[in-house]
Amino acid sequence: MVPCVLLLTTPWTRRAGKAAIRGLSTAPTPLILGANAIVRAYTNRHRRAASWILSSDVPRPYLTSPTTRWRDRLGTVLRDAATWRDLTWLLLNALAGLLLCVVSLTLFAASVWYLAVPVIDQIVPGIDLVPELLAKLLGTHQVSLVSLGMSLALFVSWWLLAPQLMRLYGHLARGLLGPTERAKLALRVQQLSQSRAETVDSQAAEIRRIERDLHDGAQARLVALGMNLGMAEELLGTNPDAARELLAEARLSSREALAEIRNLVRGIHPPVLADRGLEGAVRAFALDSPLAVAVDAKLPGRPPAPVESAAYFAVAETLTNAAKHGHASDAWVEMRYADGKLSIVVGDHGRGGAVVNPGGGLHGIRKRLAAFDGTLLLTSPRGGPTVIIMEVPCALSSGKISPSSGTA
Repeated sequence: MVPCVLLLTTPWTRRAGKAAIRGLSTAPTPLILGANAIVRAYTNRHRRAASWILSSDVPRPYLTSPTTRWRDRLGTVLRDAATWRDLTWLLLNALAGLLLCVVSLTLFAASVWYLAVPVIDQIVPGIDLVPELLAKLLGTHQVSLVSLGMSLALFVSWWLLAPQLMRLYGHLARGLLGPTERAKLALRVQQLSQSRAETVDSQAAEIRRIERDLHDGAQARLVALGMNLGMAEELLGTNPDAARELLAEARLSSREALAEIRNLVRGIHPPVLADRGLEGAVRAFALDSPLAVAVDAKLPGRPPAPVESAAYFAVAETLTNAAKHGHASDAWVEMRYADGKLSIVVGDHGRGGAVVNPGGGLHGIRKRLAAFDGTLLLTSPRGGPTVIIMEVPCALSSGKISPSSGTA
């Protein structure tokens, strides 16, 4: 097995690989992508098998294409080292997998055979499974004992060796199908690039939303306020009653403009979040929610302000979706901090069936958390319950701890 692996890493095979890339680039793109999908589905099954054997995850090391165009996808597949490692695994699995299976099955079959030899030799007359010379030297009774001893020894060997062979197979699969250090670095760079691009797009969209809300709301009311004050100034000497009415309208417009500005600021960074932290802000939101929300939080400190803001809006968006789309009557929020990660679980007993669609609310939450290397896991079967698990790596600062549990 080792010579096969060494053979696949020699310089001439690398030159052959480059020649294969040039040759494949002239082949029909759908055919190559289809064949690659089949190979990846096959190797992914072996990754899952290796994960089960080794009790540790064997992640998929594939790069993702920046676009959905076929030529870009083809270029990404051909440049991805994991593609060629998959093809190498097909050859290695055909050799090593067959050899390991033959060794294991041979030991087991031999143990069964030696167990059955004395019985078959007595039941079937004239078959003479035991050599005549051995039978004369040991006698029939002794030969049976030797056969049973051989059967037991082979079975014990199979019992002890089979798990080791399985682990050897799992290590081979992880070594070739798992991500290398270079692949991990490439995946990390790609994830950071995508996260940065999504963060920039999200911030640009947020700035446009703020500009639109200011233009259509507070700005329009402030313009009307200025016009009313100007008209009231002109009418103050000639028609005090009309001027008084304009001043009353101006006062009302100023209140409405102030309320809109406060709502806008609350949407950017709620004051309660700055004053009371993540726990207090979530509890305050839960009190205003139409759902009966049970909040259970045990945080020894406060996350950094950007993480705190992202987590708060993620919880707020999730609870809003539960009330608006999930038709839930109650929900729960759990917040914990362990192993350097802020973990938030939001669930509801709504109708379920939630999915992460591009451009949807949950997709926006996932992008918001991805900016901090956070993750979002959704479980939402038809009929509920819907459970969303969000994790964000961060460090907590010391701060006042609010009560750990309660129902809003």
